Amino acid sequence: MIAQAYRLGEVLGVATWTADEAGPFQTTPVLGESWQPAGKARCLPHDYVRNGTAKLLTLFHPSDGQVRVKGVTRATNAVLHPWLQQELCAILAQLPPPPEQGPATTRQLWAFWHGGLASAPALPDDLPPLRLLLILDNLAGHRTPSFVNWLLGQGILPLYTPLGGSWLNMAESIQRILKRRALAGQYPTTPEEIISLFEAVARAWNRNPTPFEWGGKRATRRARSRQRRHSLGGSGACTHQPVQRIRRTKIEKWRLSCQMTH
Repeated sequence: MIAQAYRLGEVLGVATWTADEAGPFQTTPVLGESWQPAGKARCLPHDYVRNGTAKLLTLFHPSDGQVRVKGVTRATNAVLHPWLQQELCAILAQLPPPPEQGPATTRQLWAFWHGGLASAPALPDDLPPLRLLLILDNLAGHRTPSFVNWLLGQGILPLYTPLGGSWLNMAESIQRILKRRALAGQYPTTPEEIISLFEAVARAWNRNPTPFEWGGKRATRRARSRQRRHSLGGSGACTHQPVQRIRRTKIEKWRLSCQMTH
């Protein structure tokens, strides 16, 4: 359903955003490239002072590459939920007004995305027009009833990644890019410095963003490769040819059973 949201959400007129929290990032020297002359690498200290950590709250729009971030020292529900609500309200205000449609059509559109979820939130009787799909990790804080009810009231349907399926969240990819550009070769000594580096890199990214696309040629090659292989039980091993089964006669099966019993 999440892959379908990436492919069909914007086509059907429903904005698709992803949200995630990255970190914690420590005040340690980070290896990476620098503008030092060739042969004179930048020296970083081997020791550091633990001066707190920083986290990054992220909202990412894959279709145009725009990212909204905020650096914090803690990512509790009291910090995360108000920021998400503020940013989502700003996003909804920028969207075109929903088309006029009856209650039956509105509920049918909600049911299209809601029906394929394994653990779907209960929909209220009075549904607003569906305007946004929000892809989140499957964390307890993201499933808080008050927060989920607020999302549904705003016309936002949360789609939670399954357990061990955080790779379905494209916010993971943009966070990796921002982390490399912000911290590689740096030695931040305070959480505030880490936050300023991340927010500066995010502003620079938004000046010339790169849209993300789900799947692509690499996913097509992986699908063809899986079709040519035969998976085996017990591990992730596979073979390019089916394993030949040993067909035993009734006498051999009887002898084998006698050996096992004796």
